[in-house]
Amino acid sequence: MINLEKGQKINLEKEDGTELKSVFMGLGWDAKTGGFLGYGGESIDLDASCVLLDENKGIVDTVSFRKLYSTDGSIRHSGDNLTGVGDGDDEVINIDLHRIPNNVQTIVFTVNSYQGQTFDKVKNCFCRIVETVSNKEICIYKLNERGSSNTALVMSKIYRHNGKWKIAALGLPANGRTITEIMETIKNSI
Repeated sequence: MINLEKGQKINLEKEDGTELKSVFMGLGWDAKTGGFLGYGGESIDLDASCVLLDENKGIVDTVSFRKLYSTDGSIRHSGDNLTGVGDGDDEVINIDLHRIPNNVQTIVFTVNSYQGQTFDKVKNCFCRIVETVSNKEICIYKLNERGSSNTALVMSKIYRHNGKWKIAALGLPANGRTITEIMETIKNSI
């Protein structure tokens, strides 16, 4: 497992060098707590989304809590988690890489604070890519939330390069409650 740093890129492949067929992007977070012994803090509604782009940065499709499946069925969202309560992944986006249409060159993953709370109210926020079959974590990108007054983040992208899928950690701050509101930042990230 690789801890991705902002700007870092890696190949999406198995340890033996063969290509992956399916992965999922897991998003996890916790609200910073207050009150007695750290309990009683506000809940935070973060939303994982992705946009599929062609080689000209044209939008092919989006997947989010509002649209749980890509039109071709290659990407599926687990549904909306309104609080971030619990361990592990709070929202999951499943990607069947071999079913992604050929015109899709890039899949960009975003995180938005739907209620408009800033990321300085969030802790333990991460985006990870996991091989679906083996459940083996390939990489993780941890959000550095210290002092972040943004309500959205363009976390990472999976993209085609010389016929293979790669992933890059982006970590670009933005402001917007939904993926639609940060589309210009997304397009500028690739």
